[in-house]
Amino acid sequence: MIRSGLVDQVGFTGSTAGGRNIMASVAGAPNFPATCLELGGKDPAYVRPDVNLAFAVENIVDGGFFNSGQSCCAMERVYVHEAVYDRFVEGVVATVNAYKLGSPTDPETTLGPVVRASAADFIQGQIDEAVRQGAKALIDPKHFPAAKSGTPYLAPQVLVDVDHSMRVMTEETFGPAFGIMKVKSDEEAIRLMNDSEFGLTAAIWTEDLEAAEAIGDRIDTGTVFMNRCDYVDPALAWTGVKATGRGASLSEVGYEQLTRPKSFHLRTKTD
Repeated sequence: MIRSGLVDQVGFTGSTAGGRNIMASVAGAPNFPATCLELGGKDPAYVRPDVNLAFAVENIVDGGFFNSGQSCCAMERVYVHEAVYDRFVEGVVATVNAYKLGSPTDPETTLGPVVRASAADFIQGQIDEAVRQGAKALIDPKHFPAAKSGTPYLAPQVLVDVDHSMRVMTEETFGPAFGIMKVKSDEEAIRLMNDSEFGLTAAIWTEDLEAAEAIGDRIDTGTVFMNRCDYVDPALAWTGVKATGRGASLSEVGYEQLTRPKSFHLRTKTD
């Protein structure tokens, strides 16, 4: 279809591999169609020492596990300043252990299944591999009796003692699991947040607006959040960098992506 020359623009949300296939087809099209691609993500959160800790714990866990972690902008890796690291981890574990895994039709359920059994197996594979490499899993799956191997019902997990040699910190998870790393400074957090092939969103948790803006300027990402995550504002462009894609949706910028400029040079006086 793309190579037929009848398509003026391609909009795609999906895997990075799918996006690369689309770009290859665009290169072979006679009319060079425009593209807007939203692909993979591995969105980071950074918790500074001046943070409202209880607020950050509640919202980062929600940002990571909302829709069972199946969100393009879910929090998938968390960097926490050493001054608040222990208290943050303790709060996250307590919050996650309070979740109830079950059927989405049960009003008491607060965490549903992932999309299919193979997705649950993939996520569990990331977790198991990280543990073999030295990570520590903090959530006991026994707290979640609905979790069963071979089904989409997966116990949530939080990992510490992780690093960027582990897939769980570099490869999109798209499920209810994330790793937490201790950092000593803003500089270290910025370096680690940028150490990714993806760049959709990043969330900075702090009471210092100037610090959030300064850090946000240095992160390679399409959207910077302060004290929130997993949120879309129709007035702001939704876009990604690096392997997350190209183009933009939402806002006036998004409408510009749907048009092509045309210039009229009209000379009315010829004498």
